[in-house]
Amino acid sequence: MFGCNSLCWDSSVPEFTDPDPLPFSLPSPLPQWPQGGSFASGRICLGEIEVVKVNNFEKVWRCTSLNGKSLGFTFYRPLEIPEGFFCLGYYCQSNHQPLRGYVLVARETSFDASVLESPALEKPLNYSLIWSLDSHDECVYFWLPNPPTGYKAMGIVVTSSPKEPEVEEVRCVRDDLTETCETSDLLLTVKSKYAKDSFQVWNTQPCDRGMLARGVDVGTFFCGSTYFDSEQVVDIVCLKNLDSSLHAMPNQNQIHALIQHYGPTVYFHPDEKYLPSSVQWFFKNGAVLHAAGNKKGIAIDYQGSNLPSGGTNDGAFWIDLPTDGDARNNLKKGNIESAELYVHVKPALGGAFTDIVMWVFCPFNGPATLKVALMNIEMSKIGEHVGDWEHFTLRISNFTGELWSVYFSQHSGGGWIHAFDLEFNKGNKPIVYSSKDGHASFPHPGTYLQGSSKLGIGVRNDAAQSKFIVDSSVKYQIVAAEYLGEGVITEPCWLQYMREWGPTVVYDSRSEIEKIINLLPLFVRFSVENLFELFPTELYGEEGPTGPKEKDNWLGDEYC
Repeated sequence: MFGCNSLCWDSSVPEFTDPDPLPFSLPSPLPQWPQGGSFASGRICLGEIEVVKVNNFEKVWRCTSLNGKSLGFTFYRPLEIPEGFFCLGYYCQSNHQPLRGYVLVARETSFDASVLESPALEKPLNYSLIWSLDSHDECVYFWLPNPPTGYKAMGIVVTSSPKEPEVEEVRCVRDDLTETCETSDLLLTVKSKYAKDSFQVWNTQPCDRGMLARGVDVGTFFCGSTYFDSEQVVDIVCLKNLDSSLHAMPNQNQIHALIQHYGPTVYFHPDEKYLPSSVQWFFKNGAVLHAAGNKKGIAIDYQGSNLPSGGTNDGAFWIDLPTDGDARNNLKKGNIESAELYVHVKPALGGAFTDIVMWVFCPFNGPATLKVALMNIEMSKIGEHVGDWEHFTLRISNFTGELWSVYFSQHSGGGWIHAFDLEFNKGNKPIVYSSKDGHASFPHPGTYLQGSSKLGIGVRNDAAQSKFIVDSSVKYQIVAAEYLGEGVITEPCWLQYMREWGPTVVYDSRSEIEKIINLLPLFVRFSVENLFELFPTELYGEEGPTGPKEKDNWLGDEYC
Protein backbone atom coordinates (compact mmCIF):
# COMPACT_ATOMS: atom_id res chain seq x y z
CA MET A 1 0.00 0.00 0.00
CA PHE A 2 1.08 3.58 -0.53
CA GLY A 3 2.17 5.53 2.51
CA CYS A 4 1.12 9.06 3.34
CA ASN A 5 3.65 11.86 2.72
CA SER A 6 3.30 15.19 4.47
CA LEU A 7 5.91 17.79 3.56
CA CYS A 8 6.15 21.53 2.94
CA TRP A 9 6.71 22.99 -0.52
CA ASP A 10 9.24 25.71 -1.24
CA SER A 11 10.00 26.15 -4.93
CA SER A 12 12.80 28.63 -4.17
CA VAL A 13 14.93 25.67 -3.07
CA PRO A 14 16.32 23.49 -5.88
CA GLU A 15 14.12 20.41 -6.07
CA PHE A 16 15.35 16.92 -5.40
CA THR A 17 14.89 14.70 -8.42
CA ASP A 18 14.67 10.95 -8.57
CA PRO A 19 14.29 8.77 -11.65
CA ASP A 20 10.93 8.45 -13.33
CA PRO A 21 9.25 5.13 -12.44
CA LEU A 22 9.87 2.40 -14.99
CA PRO A 23 7.13 0.02 -16.15
CA PHE A 24 6.95 -3.31 -14.34
CA SER A 25 6.81 -6.69 -16.01
CA LEU A 26 6.44 -10.12 -14.46
CA PRO A 27 9.60 -12.27 -14.60
CA SER A 28 8.31 -14.36 -17.51
CA PRO A 29 6.03 -13.64 -20.49
CA LEU A 30 2.37 -14.52 -20.13
CA PRO A 31 1.25 -17.72 -21.85
CA GLN A 32 -1.49 -18.02 -24.43
CA TRP A 33 -4.48 -18.65 -22.19
CA PRO A 34 -7.05 -21.27 -23.25
CA GLN A 35 -9.81 -19.73 -25.35
CA GLY A 36 -13.36 -19.07 -24.26
CA GLY A 37 -15.39 -16.06 -23.13
CA SER A 38 -13.77 -12.65 -22.87
CA PHE A 39 -11.14 -13.41 -20.24
CA ALA A 40 -7.82 -11.68 -21.03
CA SER A 41 -9.28 -10.12 -24.18
CA GLY A 42 -8.29 -6.59 -23.15
CA ARG A 43 -11.90 -5.39 -22.88
CA ILE A 44 -14.73 -5.92 -20.41
CA CYS A 45 -18.39 -5.24 -21.11
CA LEU A 46 -20.27 -3.85 -18.11
CA GLY A 47 -23.66 -3.77 -19.81
CA GLU A 48 -24.25 -0.44 -21.54
CA ILE A 49 -20.55 0.43 -21.17
CA GLU A 50 -17.43 -1.30 -22.43
CA VAL A 51 -14.13 -0.49 -20.73
CA VAL A 52 -10.46 -0.84 -21.66
CA LYS A 53 -7.48 -0.54 -19.34
CA VAL A 54 -4.98 2.20 -20.32
CA ASN A 55 -1.51 2.24 -18.79
CA ASN A 56 0.30 4.63 -21.11
CA PHE A 57 0.61 8.11 -19.64
CA GLU A 58 2.14 11.54 -20.03
CA LYS A 59 3.38 13.36 -16.96
CA VAL A 60 1.42 16.47 -15.96
CA TRP A 61 2.95 17.33 -12.59
CA ARG A 62 5.72 15.76 -10.54
CA CYS A 63 5.27 16.60 -6.89
CA THR A 64 8.66 17.13 -5.20
CA SER A 65 9.88 18.97 -2.13
CA LEU A 66 12.81 20.65 -0.47
CA ASN A 67 15.90 19.73 1.51
CA GLY A 68 16.82 16.71 -0.58
CA LYS A 69 13.59 14.88 0.15
CA SER A 70 10.99 13.81 -2.35
CA LEU A 71 7.25 13.76 -1.89
CA GLY A 72 7.43 11.12 -4.56
CA PHE A 73 4.15 11.46 -6.48
CA THR A 74 3.45 12.15 -10.11
CA PHE A 75 0.10 12.94 -11.75
CA TYR A 76 -0.52 11.57 -15.23
CA ARG A 77 -2.83 12.05 -18.19
CA PRO A 78 -3.77 8.80 -20.00
CA LEU A 79 -2.54 8.39 -23.58
CA GLU A 80 -3.27 6.10 -26.54
CA ILE A 81 -6.96 5.88 -25.78
CA PRO A 82 -8.59 3.59 -28.38
CA GLU A 83 -10.82 5.25 -30.94
CA GLY A 84 -14.38 5.67 -29.68
CA PHE A 85 -13.37 5.44 -26.00
CA PHE A 86 -13.26 8.35 -23.57
CA CYS A 87 -11.14 9.28 -20.57
CA LEU A 88 -12.89 9.20 -17.18
CA GLY A 89 -10.16 10.79 -15.07
CA TYR A 90 -6.41 11.11 -14.49
CA TYR A 91 -3.98 8.87 -12.61
CA CYS A 92 -1.38 9.37 -9.88
CA GLN A 93 1.16 7.17 -8.15
CA SER A 94 4.32 7.14 -6.06
CA ASN A 95 7.64 7.69 -7.80
CA HIS A 96 9.18 5.06 -5.55
CA GLN A 97 7.55 2.06 -7.18
CA PRO A 98 7.36 0.79 -10.76
CA LEU A 99 4.84 2.44 -13.06
CA ARG A 100 2.18 -0.22 -13.13
CA GLY A 101 -1.15 1.50 -12.54
CA TYR A 102 -3.98 2.06 -14.96
CA VAL A 103 -7.16 3.98 -15.58
CA LEU A 104 -10.22 2.67 -17.36
CA VAL A 105 -11.53 4.39 -20.46
CA ALA A 106 -15.09 3.77 -21.63
CA ARG A 107 -17.45 3.77 -24.56
CA GLU A 108 -21.14 3.06 -24.95
CA THR A 109 -21.93 -0.37 -26.31
CA SER A 110 -25.13 1.00 -27.90
CA PHE A 111 -27.70 3.73 -27.42
CA ASP A 112 -31.29 3.42 -28.54
CA ALA A 113 -33.19 6.64 -27.87
CA SER A 114 -36.48 4.78 -28.18
CA VAL A 115 -35.54 2.60 -25.20
CA LEU A 116 -33.23 4.77 -23.13
CA GLU A 117 -33.90 8.40 -22.29
CA SER A 118 -30.25 9.29 -21.70
CA PRO A 119 -26.93 8.03 -23.09
CA ALA A 120 -24.53 6.22 -20.77
CA LEU A 121 -21.77 8.84 -21.17
CA GLU A 122 -22.01 12.64 -21.28
CA LYS A 123 -19.59 15.55 -21.29
CA PRO A 124 -19.33 17.55 -18.07
CA LEU A 125 -21.02 20.96 -18.02
CA ASN A 126 -17.81 22.60 -16.81
CA TYR A 127 -15.23 22.21 -14.03
CA SER A 128 -14.69 23.39 -10.48
CA LEU A 129 -11.16 24.25 -9.39
CA ILE A 130 -10.38 22.14 -6.30
CA TRP A 131 -6.82 23.29 -5.57
CA SER A 132 -3.95 25.03 -7.29
CA LEU A 133 -0.30 25.81 -6.77
CA ASP A 134 0.81 28.98 -8.53
CA SER A 135 4.40 30.02 -7.93
CA HIS A 136 6.92 31.77 -10.14
CA ASP A 137 8.23 28.49 -11.59
CA GLU A 138 5.65 25.83 -10.71
CA CYS A 139 1.94 25.79 -11.56
CA VAL A 140 -0.63 23.01 -11.24
CA TYR A 141 -4.42 22.99 -11.14
CA PHE A 142 -6.81 20.23 -10.04
CA TRP A 143 -10.30 20.24 -11.54
CA LEU A 144 -13.47 18.35 -10.63
CA PRO A 145 -15.85 17.81 -13.59
CA ASN A 146 -19.36 19.13 -12.95
CA PRO A 147 -21.72 16.50 -14.41
CA PRO A 148 -25.14 17.11 -15.96
CA THR A 149 -28.15 16.19 -13.85
CA GLY A 150 -28.41 12.43 -13.54
CA TYR A 151 -24.67 11.83 -14.13
CA LYS A 152 -21.60 11.37 -11.95
CA ALA A 153 -17.93 12.34 -12.31
CA MET A 154 -15.44 9.46 -12.20
CA GLY A 155 -12.15 11.27 -11.61
CA ILE A 156 -10.07 14.44 -11.50
CA VAL A 157 -8.39 16.39 -14.32
CA VAL A 158 -4.95 17.95 -13.72
CA THR A 159 -3.49 20.81 -15.78
CA SER A 160 -0.44 23.06 -15.75
CA SER A 161 -2.51 26.00 -16.96
CA PRO A 162 -5.12 28.07 -15.11
CA LYS A 163 -7.37 27.73 -18.14
CA GLU A 164 -10.37 25.50 -17.44
CA PRO A 165 -10.09 22.16 -19.30
CA GLU A 166 -12.18 21.47 -22.37
CA VAL A 167 -15.41 19.56 -21.70
CA GLU A 168 -14.24 17.06 -24.31
CA GLU A 169 -11.41 15.96 -22.00
CA VAL A 170 -13.48 13.49 -19.96
CA ARG A 171 -16.89 11.89 -19.78
CA CYS A 172 -19.32 11.55 -16.90
CA VAL A 173 -21.38 8.38 -16.42
CA ARG A 174 -25.14 8.04 -15.98
CA ASP A 175 -25.94 7.65 -12.31
CA ASP A 176 -27.61 4.20 -12.54
CA LEU A 177 -24.41 2.79 -14.09
CA THR A 178 -22.29 3.78 -11.08
CA GLU A 179 -21.62 2.59 -7.54
CA THR A 180 -20.62 4.67 -4.54
CA CYS A 181 -16.98 4.61 -3.58
CA GLU A 182 -14.94 5.73 -0.62
CA THR A 183 -11.47 7.03 0.08
CA SER A 184 -9.02 4.36 1.22
CA ASP A 185 -5.33 5.25 1.62
CA LEU A 186 -4.31 8.85 2.19
CA LEU A 187 -1.49 9.09 -0.35
CA LEU A 188 -0.23 12.62 -0.06
CA THR A 189 -0.49 15.84 1.94
CA VAL A 190 1.06 18.98 0.45
CA LYS A 191 1.58 22.21 2.38
CA SER A 192 2.77 25.24 0.46
CA LYS A 193 3.33 28.91 1.21
CA TYR A 194 1.96 29.57 -2.29
CA ALA A 195 -1.42 27.92 -1.58
CA LYS A 196 -4.06 28.92 0.97
CA ASP A 197 -4.93 25.41 2.16
CA SER A 198 -3.11 22.14 2.45
CA PHE A 199 -3.85 19.61 -0.26
CA GLN A 200 -4.57 15.89 0.17
CA VAL A 201 -4.84 12.97 -2.25
CA TRP A 202 -6.51 9.61 -1.61
CA ASN A 203 -6.99 6.29 -3.34
CA THR A 204 -10.61 5.35 -3.84
CA GLN A 205 -12.34 1.98 -3.77
CA PRO A 206 -15.92 0.72 -4.09
CA CYS A 207 -17.79 0.92 -0.78
CA ASP A 208 -19.26 -2.54 -1.32
CA ARG A 209 -16.62 -5.15 -2.13
CA GLY A 210 -16.66 -8.92 -2.27
CA MET A 211 -17.83 -11.81 -4.40
CA LEU A 212 -21.34 -10.47 -5.02
CA ALA A 213 -20.50 -6.77 -5.28
CA ARG A 214 -20.56 -5.04 -8.67
CA GLY A 215 -18.42 -1.93 -8.14
CA VAL A 216 -15.54 -1.60 -10.66
CA ASP A 217 -12.55 0.53 -9.65
CA VAL A 218 -11.72 3.06 -12.39
CA GLY A 219 -8.12 3.62 -11.23
CA THR A 220 -8.51 7.36 -10.63
CA PHE A 221 -8.00 9.30 -7.38
CA PHE A 222 -9.81 11.81 -5.19
CA CYS A 223 -8.30 15.02 -3.88
CA GLY A 224 -9.24 18.13 -1.93
CA SER A 225 -8.01 20.73 0.50
CA THR A 226 -7.45 19.77 4.12
CA TYR A 227 -10.64 21.58 5.03
CA PHE A 228 -12.84 20.17 2.31
CA ASP A 229 -16.42 19.21 3.09
CA SER A 230 -16.41 15.43 3.62
CA GLU A 231 -19.60 15.22 1.55
CA GLN A 232 -17.39 15.85 -1.49
CA VAL A 233 -16.06 12.31 -1.30
CA VAL A 234 -19.22 10.96 -2.89
CA ASP A 235 -18.70 13.26 -5.89
CA ILE A 236 -16.31 10.62 -7.23
CA VAL A 237 -17.88 7.23 -7.94
CA CYS A 238 -16.91 3.96 -9.58
CA LEU A 239 -18.53 1.97 -12.36
CA LYS A 240 -21.12 -0.78 -11.87
CA ASN A 241 -20.97 -4.08 -13.71
CA LEU A 242 -24.50 -4.80 -14.92
CA ASP A 243 -23.46 -7.83 -16.98
CA SER A 244 -24.84 -10.67 -14.85
CA SER A 245 -22.96 -13.26 -16.91
CA LEU A 246 -19.58 -11.90 -15.79
CA HIS A 247 -18.26 -12.94 -19.19
CA ALA A 248 -14.72 -11.70 -18.45
CA MET A 249 -14.23 -14.23 -15.65
CA PRO A 250 -12.08 -17.27 -16.52
CA ASN A 251 -13.72 -20.56 -17.50
CA GLN A 252 -12.69 -23.86 -15.93
CA ASN A 253 -9.82 -24.53 -18.35
CA GLN A 254 -8.53 -21.00 -17.87
CA ILE A 255 -8.66 -21.39 -14.07
CA HIS A 256 -6.43 -24.46 -14.27
CA ALA A 257 -4.05 -22.62 -16.61
CA LEU A 258 -3.85 -19.67 -14.18
CA ILE A 259 -3.10 -21.91 -11.19
CA GLN A 260 -0.50 -23.89 -13.12
CA HIS A 261 1.17 -20.66 -14.25
CA TYR A 262 0.98 -18.63 -11.00
CA GLY A 263 0.57 -21.25 -8.23
CA PRO A 264 2.97 -20.20 -5.46
CA THR A 265 5.62 -22.34 -3.84
CA VAL A 266 4.77 -22.46 -0.13
CA TYR A 267 7.79 -22.76 2.20
CA PHE A 268 7.32 -23.98 5.76
CA HIS A 269 9.88 -23.12 8.43
CA PRO A 270 12.86 -25.53 8.79
CA ASP A 271 11.93 -26.05 12.46
CA GLU A 272 8.23 -26.57 11.77
CA LYS A 273 6.80 -29.38 13.92
CA TYR A 274 3.20 -29.07 12.72
CA LEU A 275 3.13 -29.50 8.96
CA PRO A 276 0.11 -29.41 6.64
CA SER A 277 -1.81 -32.38 5.33
CA SER A 278 -4.74 -33.06 3.10
CA VAL A 279 -8.14 -33.05 4.76
CA GLN A 280 -8.61 -36.69 3.68
CA TRP A 281 -5.36 -37.72 5.42
CA PHE A 282 -6.55 -35.96 8.59
CA PHE A 283 -9.83 -37.86 8.55
CA LYS A 284 -8.32 -41.25 7.63
CA ASN A 285 -5.71 -41.06 10.39
CA GLY A 286 -7.95 -40.62 13.37
CA ALA A 287 -9.80 -37.26 13.45
CA VAL A 288 -12.95 -37.57 15.57
CA LEU A 289 -16.32 -35.80 15.41
CA HIS A 290 -17.83 -34.83 18.77
CA ALA A 291 -21.41 -33.79 19.50
CA ALA A 292 -22.54 -31.76 22.49
CA GLY A 293 -23.82 -34.05 25.23
CA ASN A 294 -21.93 -37.14 23.98
CA LYS A 295 -18.69 -38.03 25.71
CA LYS A 296 -17.49 -40.34 22.95
CA GLY A 297 -16.71 -39.09 19.45
CA ILE A 298 -17.13 -40.94 16.18
CA ALA A 299 -14.63 -41.56 13.39
CA ILE A 300 -14.99 -39.33 10.33
CA ASP A 301 -15.36 -40.86 6.88
CA TYR A 302 -12.32 -39.93 4.75
CA GLN A 303 -14.55 -37.86 2.44
CA GLY A 304 -16.28 -36.19 5.38
CA SER A 305 -19.63 -37.61 4.25
CA ASN A 306 -20.81 -38.19 7.83
CA LEU A 307 -20.12 -34.62 8.95
CA PRO A 308 -23.21 -32.49 9.63
CA SER A 309 -23.85 -30.35 6.55
CA GLY A 310 -24.95 -26.71 6.43
CA GLY A 311 -26.40 -24.74 9.30
CA THR A 312 -24.31 -22.41 11.40
CA ASN A 313 -21.57 -22.68 13.98
CA ASP A 314 -23.92 -23.31 16.92
CA GLY A 315 -21.48 -25.20 19.14
CA ALA A 316 -23.33 -28.49 18.64
CA PHE A 317 -20.40 -30.24 16.93
CA TRP A 318 -16.63 -30.03 16.80
CA ILE A 319 -13.67 -32.04 15.49
CA ASP A 320 -10.83 -33.20 17.72
CA LEU A 321 -7.75 -35.40 17.73
CA PRO A 322 -8.04 -38.99 18.94
CA THR A 323 -7.42 -39.69 22.64
CA ASP A 324 -4.78 -42.35 21.96
CA GLY A 325 -1.40 -40.74 22.60
CA ASP A 326 0.53 -42.09 19.63
CA ALA A 327 -2.28 -41.49 17.14
CA ARG A 328 -2.81 -37.99 18.57
CA ASN A 329 0.86 -37.03 18.26
CA ASN A 330 1.09 -38.50 14.76
CA LEU A 331 -1.90 -36.46 13.62
CA LYS A 332 -0.46 -33.26 15.10
CA LYS A 333 2.66 -33.59 12.93
CA GLY A 334 0.67 -33.51 9.70
CA ASN A 335 1.73 -35.13 6.44
CA ILE A 336 3.24 -32.75 3.91
CA GLU A 337 3.37 -35.43 1.21
CA SER A 338 -0.45 -35.51 1.14
CA ALA A 339 -0.91 -31.73 1.48
CA GLU A 340 -2.69 -29.79 -1.26
CA LEU A 341 -4.15 -26.31 -1.64
CA TYR A 342 -7.95 -26.00 -1.68
CA VAL A 343 -8.94 -23.36 -4.21
CA HIS A 344 -11.94 -21.02 -4.19
CA VAL A 345 -12.28 -18.88 -7.35
CA LYS A 346 -14.49 -15.79 -7.21
CA PRO A 347 -15.06 -12.39 -8.86
CA ALA A 348 -13.37 -9.33 -7.36
CA LEU A 349 -14.05 -5.63 -7.90
CA GLY A 350 -17.12 -6.21 -10.02
CA GLY A 351 -15.59 -8.94 -12.17
CA ALA A 352 -12.67 -6.82 -13.36
CA PHE A 353 -10.41 -9.15 -11.38
CA THR A 354 -10.44 -12.80 -10.36
CA ASP A 355 -9.48 -13.82 -6.83
CA ILE A 356 -7.92 -17.27 -6.57
CA VAL A 357 -8.11 -18.03 -2.84
CA MET A 358 -5.80 -20.86 -1.79
CA TRP A 359 -6.57 -22.56 1.53
CA VAL A 360 -4.00 -24.68 3.34
CA PHE A 361 -4.97 -27.06 6.14
CA CYS A 362 -2.76 -28.01 9.09
CA PRO A 363 -4.07 -30.55 11.63
CA PHE A 364 -2.50 -28.59 14.49
CA ASN A 365 -1.46 -25.01 15.30
CA GLY A 366 1.55 -24.91 17.62
CA PRO A 367 2.12 -22.74 20.70
CA ALA A 368 3.00 -19.08 20.41
CA THR A 369 6.45 -17.61 20.94
CA LEU A 370 6.29 -14.28 22.78
CA LYS A 371 8.86 -11.59 22.19
CA VAL A 372 9.22 -9.20 25.12
CA ALA A 373 12.07 -6.74 24.58
CA LEU A 374 15.20 -8.91 24.11
CA MET A 375 13.55 -12.09 25.43
CA ASN A 376 11.97 -14.79 23.27
CA ILE A 377 9.73 -17.06 25.33
CA GLU A 378 8.18 -20.21 23.91
CA MET A 379 4.81 -20.86 25.53
CA SER A 380 3.88 -24.42 26.47
CA LYS A 381 0.19 -24.32 25.51
CA ILE A 382 -0.88 -20.76 24.73
CA GLY A 383 -1.81 -20.42 21.06
CA GLU A 384 -2.36 -24.13 20.45
CA HIS A 385 -5.48 -25.40 18.72
CA VAL A 386 -6.63 -28.28 16.54
CA GLY A 387 -7.52 -27.73 12.88
CA ASP A 388 -5.74 -24.67 11.44
CA TRP A 389 -7.06 -23.12 8.20
CA GLU A 390 -4.90 -20.41 6.61
CA HIS A 391 -5.00 -18.86 3.15
CA PHE A 392 -3.45 -16.51 0.63
CA THR A 393 -5.14 -14.98 -2.42
CA LEU A 394 -3.92 -14.31 -5.96
CA ARG A 395 -5.64 -11.35 -7.62
CA ILE A 396 -5.63 -11.66 -11.43
CA SER A 397 -6.54 -8.93 -13.93
CA ASN A 398 -9.36 -10.12 -16.16
CA PHE A 399 -8.22 -7.66 -18.84
CA THR A 400 -4.91 -9.45 -19.43
CA GLY A 401 -4.66 -12.50 -17.16
CA GLU A 402 -1.77 -10.79 -15.37
CA LEU A 403 -1.05 -11.42 -11.69
CA TRP A 404 -1.78 -8.10 -10.02
CA SER A 405 -1.21 -8.70 -6.30
CA VAL A 406 -1.23 -11.33 -3.56
CA TYR A 407 -3.01 -11.18 -0.21
CA PHE A 408 -1.12 -12.74 2.70
CA SER A 409 -3.39 -13.81 5.55
CA GLN A 410 -1.84 -13.39 8.99
CA HIS A 411 -4.00 -14.73 11.79
CA SER A 412 -6.80 -12.16 12.21
CA GLY A 413 -5.42 -9.75 9.62
CA GLY A 414 -3.15 -9.56 6.59
CA GLY A 415 -2.37 -7.35 3.63
CA TRP A 416 -2.09 -7.04 -0.15
CA ILE A 417 1.36 -7.03 -1.74
CA HIS A 418 1.85 -5.71 -5.28
CA ALA A 419 3.38 -8.15 -7.76
CA PHE A 420 6.52 -6.00 -8.02
CA ASP A 421 7.21 -6.55 -4.29
CA LEU A 422 6.96 -10.34 -4.43
CA GLU A 423 9.66 -13.00 -4.59
CA PHE A 424 9.28 -15.38 -7.53
CA ASN A 425 10.32 -18.96 -8.11
CA LYS A 426 10.20 -20.75 -11.46
CA GLY A 427 8.91 -17.99 -13.73
CA ASN A 428 5.82 -16.17 -12.50
CA LYS A 429 5.17 -18.33 -9.43
CA PRO A 430 5.37 -16.23 -6.24
CA ILE A 431 6.89 -17.53 -3.01
CA VAL A 432 4.76 -17.73 0.13
CA TYR A 433 6.43 -18.20 3.51
CA SER A 434 4.40 -19.96 6.21
CA SER A 435 5.38 -18.94 9.74
CA LYS A 436 6.66 -21.44 12.31
CA ASP A 437 3.90 -23.14 14.34
CA GLY A 438 1.20 -20.55 13.51
CA HIS A 439 1.25 -20.89 9.67
CA ALA A 440 0.56 -17.21 8.89
CA SER A 441 1.58 -16.21 5.34
CA PHE A 442 4.33 -13.72 4.52
CA PRO A 443 5.93 -12.48 1.27
CA HIS A 444 9.56 -12.60 2.49
CA PRO A 445 11.63 -14.55 5.01
CA GLY A 446 12.31 -12.95 8.37
CA THR A 447 10.83 -12.33 11.80
CA TYR A 448 7.48 -10.54 11.98
CA LEU A 449 6.02 -9.22 15.23
CA GLN A 450 2.28 -9.28 15.90
CA GLY A 451 2.05 -6.54 18.51
CA SER A 452 4.17 -3.40 18.98
CA SER A 453 7.32 -3.33 16.84
CA LYS A 454 8.27 -0.03 18.51
CA LEU A 455 8.40 -1.63 21.96
CA GLY A 456 9.46 -5.03 20.66
CA ILE A 457 6.55 -6.76 22.37
CA GLY A 458 4.14 -9.26 20.86
CA VAL A 459 3.86 -12.66 19.22
CA ARG A 460 6.84 -13.67 17.11
CA ASN A 461 6.30 -15.09 13.60
CA ASP A 462 9.39 -16.62 11.97
CA ALA A 463 9.45 -17.42 8.24
CA ALA A 464 12.25 -19.04 6.24
CA GLN A 465 12.96 -21.36 3.33
CA SER A 466 13.41 -25.05 3.97
CA LYS A 467 13.02 -28.48 2.42
CA PHE A 468 9.36 -28.44 3.54
CA ILE A 469 7.51 -27.12 0.49
CA VAL A 470 4.14 -27.48 -1.22
CA ASP A 471 3.97 -26.54 -4.90
CA SER A 472 0.43 -25.20 -5.28
CA SER A 473 0.72 -25.11 -9.08
CA VAL A 474 0.64 -28.92 -9.00
CA LYS A 475 -0.90 -29.91 -5.68
CA TYR A 476 -4.29 -28.24 -5.63
CA GLN A 477 -8.00 -29.00 -5.77
CA ILE A 478 -10.63 -26.52 -6.96
CA VAL A 479 -13.39 -26.78 -4.35
CA ALA A 480 -15.66 -23.86 -5.35
CA ALA A 481 -16.28 -21.37 -8.17
CA GLU A 482 -19.92 -20.35 -7.78
CA TYR A 483 -19.97 -17.98 -10.75
CA LEU A 484 -19.43 -20.91 -13.15
CA GLY A 485 -22.90 -22.19 -12.33
CA GLU A 486 -24.41 -24.99 -10.31
CA GLY A 487 -22.78 -28.38 -10.72
CA VAL A 488 -19.69 -27.25 -12.66
CA ILE A 489 -17.46 -27.67 -9.59
CA THR A 490 -18.39 -30.47 -7.17
CA GLU A 491 -17.79 -29.18 -3.68
CA PRO A 492 -16.35 -31.75 -1.23
CA CYS A 493 -18.59 -32.88 1.65
CA TRP A 494 -16.32 -31.38 4.29
CA LEU A 495 -16.67 -27.90 2.78
CA GLN A 496 -20.32 -27.89 3.89
CA TYR A 497 -19.30 -28.53 7.52
CA MET A 498 -19.95 -25.16 9.21
CA ARG A 499 -18.96 -26.04 12.75
CA GLU A 500 -15.63 -26.00 14.56
CA TRP A 501 -12.57 -27.91 13.27
CA GLY A 502 -11.17 -28.02 16.80
CA PRO A 503 -12.49 -27.76 20.35
CA THR A 504 -12.68 -24.42 22.12
CA VAL A 505 -9.68 -23.94 24.42
CA VAL A 506 -9.49 -21.51 27.35
CA TYR A 507 -6.03 -20.58 28.61
CA ASP A 508 -4.92 -19.14 31.93
CA SER A 509 -2.58 -17.01 29.88
CA ARG A 510 -3.01 -13.74 31.76
CA SER A 511 -1.06 -14.99 34.77
CA GLU A 512 1.67 -16.46 32.54
CA ILE A 513 2.03 -13.23 30.57
CA GLU A 514 2.02 -11.23 33.81
CA LYS A 515 5.00 -13.26 35.06
CA ILE A 516 6.83 -12.44 31.83
CA ILE A 517 5.98 -8.75 32.09
CA ASN A 518 7.37 -8.67 35.63
CA LEU A 519 10.77 -9.67 34.23
CA LEU A 520 10.93 -6.42 32.26
CA PRO A 521 12.83 -3.36 33.50
CA LEU A 522 10.71 -0.86 35.40
CA PHE A 523 10.92 1.74 32.64
CA VAL A 524 9.26 -0.71 30.24
CA ARG A 525 6.53 -1.77 32.67
CA PHE A 526 4.56 1.46 32.25
CA SER A 527 1.29 -0.41 32.82
CA VAL A 528 0.36 -4.08 32.98
CA GLU A 529 -2.99 -3.33 31.37
CA ASN A 530 -1.39 -1.49 28.49
CA LEU A 531 1.13 -4.27 27.96
CA PHE A 532 -1.65 -6.86 27.90
CA GLU A 533 -3.32 -4.95 25.08
CA LEU A 534 -0.22 -5.42 22.93
CA PHE A 535 -0.79 -9.18 22.77
CA PRO A 536 -3.35 -10.62 20.32
CA THR A 537 -6.70 -11.46 21.92
CA GLU A 538 -6.46 -15.06 20.69
CA LEU A 539 -3.74 -15.66 23.28
CA TYR A 540 -6.36 -15.50 26.01
CA GLY A 541 -8.37 -18.39 24.58
CA GLU A 542 -8.99 -20.13 21.27
CA GLU A 543 -12.46 -20.67 19.94
CA GLY A 544 -12.49 -23.75 17.78
CA PRO A 545 -11.42 -22.65 14.28
CA THR A 546 -14.02 -22.82 11.53
CA GLY A 547 -13.64 -23.94 7.93
CA PRO A 548 -13.25 -21.78 4.81
CA LYS A 549 -16.97 -21.17 4.20
CA GLU A 550 -17.40 -19.70 7.68
CA LYS A 551 -14.69 -17.09 7.09
CA ASP A 552 -15.72 -13.53 6.22
CA ASN A 553 -13.59 -13.51 3.08
CA TRP A 554 -15.55 -16.41 1.52
CA LEU A 555 -18.15 -13.88 0.35
CA GLY A 556 -16.42 -10.65 1.33
CA ASP A 557 -13.18 -8.94 0.39
CA GLU A 558 -9.93 -9.62 2.19
CA TYR A 559 -9.46 -7.85 5.51
CA CYS A 560 -6.66 -5.29 5.67
